[in-house]
Amino acid sequence: MARYTGAVCRHCRREGLKLFLKGERCYTDRCAIERRNYPPGEHGQARPKFSEYSIQLREKQKLRRIYGVLEAQFRRYFTLADRTRGVTGETLLQLLERRLDNIVYRLGFSTSRAEARQLVRHGHFRVNGKKVDVPSYLVKRGDVVSVRERSRKVARIQEALELAQRRGVPEWLEVEPQAFSGTVKAFPVRADLTMPINEKLVVELYSK
Repeated sequence: MARYTGAVCRHCRREGLKLFLKGERCYTDRCAIERRNYPPGEHGQARPKFSEYSIQLREKQKLRRIYGVLEAQFRRYFTLADRTRGVTGETLLQLLERRLDNIVYRLGFSTSRAEARQLVRHGHFRVNGKKVDVPSYLVKRGDVVSVRERSRKVARIQEALELAQRRGVPEWLEVEPQAFSGTVKAFPVRADLTMPINEKLVVELYSK
């Protein structure tokens, strides 16, 4: 399966804010934004003029990079959101939040979504007691996501749980650290998502 393998800190610099793609490093002074808070490349420190289209495009790219999905997959999410009853932009965000790799990250079992994606791929997690190794799997209300018994001693998962207190767990999720499990109590509403994202610009871009 295709995936981005380049330097992810370039993404944060391009978007001009922390996307928290490198886990614990993003909270230290080694963060690329802290050291070079301007876009990468030869003309990174120039002052370009932004058109309406470029502003919409940057918002879409920002959202894609936060959740670590490629263009074709992101477009499929938008198509599904557009066909679903409700506000398209909010439904799109909800679909992205329901991805299993995002749930693993939100519950504190990993320090980043990229790490969560790898852990899911390696079969470390169960959904309602059944092995699921597809990062894009969409969880449902009431689903219980747990770390399999043999994986509870994995250092990366244990370290992530210790660091998760800094980030916190969303109210629509409930985690039981001692049991290495978490429950999806409800789907997130827009107020639950505090990311600096203007999803209306993404809808405008794809609606042209």
